Amino acid sequence: MIFDCYEITNDNRLMRTYKTLFITSICLLIFFTSCDVMQQVSQMNNLTKCDFRLESVQQLNLAGINVQNVKSISDLNMFDAAKIASAVGSQKFPLDFTLNIEAKNPNTTAAGMNHIDWILLIDDIEMTSGILDKQVTIPANNGTTIIPMQMHVDLQKALSGKSADAVINFGLNLAGTGNKPTRFTLKMKPTITVGGFPITYPGYLNIKTEYGVNQ
Repeated sequence: MIFDCYEITNDNRLMRTYKTLFITSICLLIFFTSCDVMQQVSQMNNLTKCDFRLESVQQLNLAGINVQNVKSISDLNMFDAAKIASAVGSQKFPLDFTLNIEAKNPNTTAAGMNHIDWILLIDDIEMTSGILDKQVTIPANNGTTIIPMQMHVDLQKALSGKSADAVINFGLNLAGTGNKPTRFTLKMKPTITVGGFPITYPGYLNIKTEYGVNQ
């Protein structure tokens, strides 16, 4: 237990060191960039103080069947249940959905980013990864914005070696009360380009359904 606490403390110190270096590099850029990019520098600096959470999961489809409110295979009609049972025996078993990320900005000026590297986990199992190339602006004074992310997971690949029943059950009951994605974690690394140079956030943010757990 002592060693575990020591490792956690070291990880926290390392993240604080990375964040300090990150902010320092931004400050240096301010001295060497023109006024037209200083706003971008300010937005990325503000991003270090923003908070994120998984707001909702929507449009859950398993093998083309809407399973948004499905808790078990018995909740499906006979036709849809048969289609899913047939699909799980094929080479691919697709799970598609929209994961909505809510960002909150406590700063007095806007925060922003234009590229996100992400890794999706469900029940702490890595499902898939990708990038989002999109300009995102988070308004000031505790303003919020929703970042919708389209997800595609091949459950046959992600859960290789699992039984057909286990794979099917895994893909159901993913939307909790109020469509909360309580089984999900998103690892997110934002980037903004300033004066033609990409500045990437140090390390990944771990995004869950509540604010305050990703710093």
